[in-house]
Amino acid sequence: MDARERLRLYLEQRRDMGESDLVLDSLPVDDVLRLLGDKRPVRDAGPAAPASPSAPVAGDWRATLKSVGADAPVAAVVPASVPSVDSHGPSASVRGSKSVPASESGHPIVIGSATRELIRGPLASLESLEAVAKNIAACTACSLAKTARNHVPGEGSPTARFVVVGEAPGEKEDELGRPFVGRSGELLTKILEAVHFKREDVFICNVLKHRPPGNRNPTPDEIKVCSPYLMRQLELLQPRVILALGTFAAQTLLQTSLPIGKLRGLVHRFHGVPLIVTYHPAALLRNPAWKRPTWEDVQLARRIYDSAVQA
Repeated sequence: MDARERLRLYLEQRRDMGESDLVLDSLPVDDVLRLLGDKRPVRDAGPAAPASPSAPVAGDWRATLKSVGADAPVAAVVPASVPSVDSHGPSASVRGSKSVPASESGHPIVIGSATRELIRGPLASLESLEAVAKNIAACTACSLAKTARNHVPGEGSPTARFVVVGEAPGEKEDELGRPFVGRSGELLTKILEAVHFKREDVFICNVLKHRPPGNRNPTPDEIKVCSPYLMRQLELLQPRVILALGTFAAQTLLQTSLPIGKLRGLVHRFHGVPLIVTYHPAALLRNPAWKRPTWEDVQLARRIYDSAVQA
């Protein structure tokens, strides 16, 4: 990746974090160089060597960018072609989407274009979240409907612009037909309230719409069958921000096998929508040390949402 592409990704990241103004003059030259791919070690503090006519002046980031060939205007991003999936098609998420894989260095993943046409086929004709829920109730495409007590399509405001996506219903959710109502649901409600969201003002759902027996992990076939319902829900909602809770939700939406530790802390793009990955509330109940990074992730999602509202 060349210097200008690295700079573009960095600036997009800062903008998605809610920054409308970015003052680079306070950024040390070494930090800018590392940002642009310079692998040299940081210079030791001490008397500065005399600057040569061709060397950038310390503290002058404009000269630094020019020295690595990044002074030209940043090219606009050309969106990928419009993706599509057939209902119950052969993909765990969106077939045909162009993806920029995340790497060890932590680059965000971009899925699809800003166009919100995510699916084709019978589900694409459903005009409301209620219609999607009725189709989920009648779905027999996998065996989960036979073992579950209730379908759990999701709940919240039909005009919500902040969407929370989890993995699958648990025992309590299966009993009541509502997402995130057990202990992890109580924790999620508190997390949302801490960033000034009420449950009824957001939309909360899962990748799977029926509970896997014994709360086992979803299978690839189950994800393949259920994900078109999620895609149609996202099409109808047109969220400003998506918060993906846990490994399966994140990997399904971002079409990646990377672990959650490499996905969180970044602003990904799902068909133009900023997507933030964080730990599932159930994982926080088992690992309290993850509460702090989760709090940081949710605060980031809230800042992006507020920035989009003000735009």
